[in-house]
Amino acid sequence: MGNGNGKIRLDKLDMTAEGIGSKDDYERRLAKLQKDLLHIQQTYWHEKRRAILVFEGWDAAGKGGCIRRLTEPLDPRGFHVWPIGAPAADEQGKHYLYRFWTKLPAPGTFAIFDRSWYGRVLVERVEGFAEKDQWKRAYDEINQFEKMLTDDGVRIIKIFMHITPDEQLNRFRERLSNPYKRWKLTEEDLRNRARWDDYSKAIEAMFDKTSTETAPWQAVPANSKWHARLKVMEIVTEALSRGVNVAPPPIDLTVARIAAEVLGVHLTFDTKAKD
Repeated sequence: MGNGNGKIRLDKLDMTAEGIGSKDDYERRLAKLQKDLLHIQQTYWHEKRRAILVFEGWDAAGKGGCIRRLTEPLDPRGFHVWPIGAPAADEQGKHYLYRFWTKLPAPGTFAIFDRSWYGRVLVERVEGFAEKDQWKRAYDEINQFEKMLTDDGVRIIKIFMHITPDEQLNRFRERLSNPYKRWKLTEEDLRNRARWDDYSKAIEAMFDKTSTETAPWQAVPANSKWHARLKVMEIVTEALSRGVNVAPPPIDLTVARIAAEVLGVHLTFDTKAKD
């Protein structure tokens, strides 16, 4: 997803990815990935594992649509989606990571961030909300923050969704013309578009300085919504299942004995299913 030297460069991403052949093909592949993700979630729940999914990307790149497809099949008890905007009044003046510590996943759950702590080195950098020494210092702070989490067993997946300026323009126009989508288009979206080059520079610096071995960035070409959704699902299921046995756990022996007594059901099972 980057260029030959391993760095992610937006202008090197293949934005010509063909759309999925048909809606039936897309829905079939999506359903298979969603089923896999549900099984992964069940394993994380039973084994008290934790995961963080970070979504960054251009305005109108499709972050919300991807998150919606990710969470559709999941047990709602096992995840929380955090939409991140400007700090609230009681968060201002505190360290910028403060409000994210309070949103970390409980054992057995996923925390999904629609925008994240990377705002410090993206919008806050470009729009001047953070001083230069603050956003430059933030790269190391973020890496240390994420290392503390991964050292503690948290799986972190970071996805950046990339679209071209022309595609963003088309999506802005669609939002403006659709009464049910106008709420998605803000003055900030329009202003940010005028600083595309500045944001591109900040995004690539973010990749260079915060893509680590345990928490690497994945850049997804997102001009095709169907392609992007499937690619994101593939990235997430692969990353969450790596080194994890997602086979169903063996039945609790106590439950099996009570079922035999109360329901008259005698179960045969493999007590080593998760070995």
